[in-house]
Amino acid sequence: MGKTGQLIARIFLAQIFLLSGIFKIGGYAGTQGYMEAMGVPGMLLPLVIALEIGGGLALIAGWQTKWISLALAGFTLAAAVIFHSNLADQMQQIMFMKNIAITGGLLLLAIHGAGALSVDGRRAA
Repeated sequence: MGKTGQLIARIFLAQIFLLSGIFKIGGYAGTQGYMEAMGVPGMLLPLVIALEIGGGLALIAGWQTKWISLALAGFTLAAAVIFHSNLADQMQQIMFMKNIAITGGLLLLAIHGAGALSVDGRRAA
């Protein structure tokens, strides 16, 4: 399960970012309004979309995995605090914990690397 398992794990972690970025394009105005309602400048949305789509694709490829994982971990932790901090609401609490779990997975990926079936693995070999 080693090499293939690492690839599958990267795909599982990446898919949430890739799909979220794509969905934000389709719901641009609504996402921008939600960000602004939560105190985040809507003009940051293009950067968010670029990070989610670009970061997701980079994770799948296993390219610059340490830095991409750290960037996505910071982004995911910030999103948890900004958008899901109402822990009295059970759904927000679940979303907060989901983000914390994803952050943990990304930190493990940053520490251990992308594995052999990756751009980083091929460059190291």
